[in-house]
Amino acid sequence: MNTFLNILGGILLFGGLMAIAGSGNDCDGKCMETANTLGEMLVVAFVGLITMGVGGFLLFLINGKANY
Repeated sequence: MNTFLNILGGILLFGGLMAIAGSGNDCDGKCMETANTLGEMLVVAFVGLITMGVGGFLLFLINGKANY
């Protein structure tokens, strides 16, 4: 079970980082026509930040660093 939760936490952490990095969208040379609006970019970045936080917290708890 710990191995599964470690893998899940790592995937969430990495996926959140990728979402934050890609929150502006890919423009392919036509940036104004295909880019996200500011609101869309903030929503994607916020969801990525939450996902990263959950993944990091899961890894923190599973690896025994917390004193709960």
